[in-house]
Amino acid sequence: MALFDHRHPYGPFLFPGAKKIIVGTLPPPRFTTGELNERDVDFCYGSSNGMLWPILERIFQLDLTYANTPGAIEQRRDFLIHQGIGICDIVERAQREKVDASDLGMQQVVLRDLIYYLQQCPLVDTVLFMGGNSKNGPEYFFRKQLREKGLALEPISGEIPRIHRLDLGERKPRFVSLTAPSGAANRAVGSMAAYKALKEKDPGFTTLDFRVRQYRPFFLGPDTHP
Repeated sequence: MALFDHRHPYGPFLFPGAKKIIVGTLPPPRFTTGELNERDVDFCYGSSNGMLWPILERIFQLDLTYANTPGAIEQRRDFLIHQGIGICDIVERAQREKVDASDLGMQQVVLRDLIYYLQQCPLVDTVLFMGGNSKNGPEYFFRKQLREKGLALEPISGEIPRIHRLDLGERKPRFVSLTAPSGAANRAVGSMAAYKALKEKDPGFTTLDFRVRQYRPFFLGPDTHP
């Protein structure tokens, strides 16, 4: 059976002023084939099913357009540059038997050298993994790269989201494993004690609300938690 060649449609979105880097794996296959729907944005994390841009919109009080238009792309590019946020998904390409967005379904994975890109961006002090250390997640692949280079992450906090640090000599950026901004991660969110406690206090509390609460201090600063 022929495998689907799932190539990342976007190169790293990095620039000299980047202070944070978002790291995921691959967008849904329709972004590779170019079969986007009218509410997809042809840019990183632009899937109409994804939550990252709605989360950032809430955190930064944006007014984003969700449409397959050049203007929607420009909004996101301008925002990222203004805020010093880069994006460098760690997977360059993978093969799939089933054409879907599952990380577990990736085979023959080709990775981008995240250490190299960190060295090209000397101001980066925070790397935000879009997911934890589950198999084929961004942290999982990064740890694999580190082992090959004889390096390892140093744990700072074991609480969710877990935080690590990496000694790169001239600096020690932190690595934060955020709950993935995907619908597939909602079941995991629903099982978290922290989410259950907040849901009990406010029955209208959602998995999107939970992510906004979790992500906010790492995008805005430690004193911004509600």
